Amino acid sequence: MMQLTEDDERMLESLRKAVHEALERKRRLGQYAVFWRDGRPQRIEPEMLNVPFNDAAAGGSRVPEVRNRGRDIER
Repeated sequence: MMQLTEDDERMLESLRKAVHEALERKRRLGQYAVFWRDGRPQRIEPEMLNVPFNDAAAGGSRVPEVRNRGRDIER
């Protein structure tokens, strides 16, 4: 696995924070989110969004999680 430079780490952390803030805002406003999962888009209702955010010092997963009960988007 390739090691990221310090600048790359800061940029990636900034993107993670932006995604976290956007998903948290959607959850608070009662808006759904759409994720790409298993080769197709999936609609996730606001009450199903679980948006943890751990900074680099805390370690652990920094990727927003989605509970399994979301509904697929109908085509």
